[in-house]
Amino acid sequence: MRTLLVGSGILLMLVFLSVSSCGSSQKSVTISEEEAVAFKNQEADTVSISDPDSKYEIIIIEPGFNFWLNSIARPRGYYSQSFLENRNRIYVIEWNNRVMMPNRYNSLLYELRINYDPNVDYGYEVNYKLYYYFIYFQRKYRQRLGPFIPRI
Repeated sequence: MRTLLVGSGILLMLVFLSVSSCGSSQKSVTISEEEAVAFKNQEADTVSISDPDSKYEIIIIEPGFNFWLNSIARPRGYYSQSFLENRNRIYVIEWNNRVMMPNRYNSLLYELRINYDPNVDYGYEVNYKLYYYFIYFQRKYRQRLGPFIPRI
């Protein structure tokens, strides 16, 4: 099983194809009180999911992410798998760009490169969790990984 590990800004996917990088712009995001409470949640949690139809798994180690995912994120099925895959490709490219530039971007947030093959079907569940980790990360750490405002 191939694994994606996410924690405190650390993301690792053991898939063997690298992607190129692109730029992004920064804009402010409004955080609700409920979301601010979720971000302050320091309860240690690990989210581990695998898609029954694929050989891939995602493991997210980030205090508060599971709480945020269950209380703030849109439910499964709200977005199509193709939407999630397209956004994940964009976010992975920018993430990898930032990993390669530690003098410009916080290396504690962008530690490890992600290899995301757009030709691999990781399944809905893996793409859903990865997408929402990117949204969570952008909103919590006030980052912008693409041309889209990170909305819920």
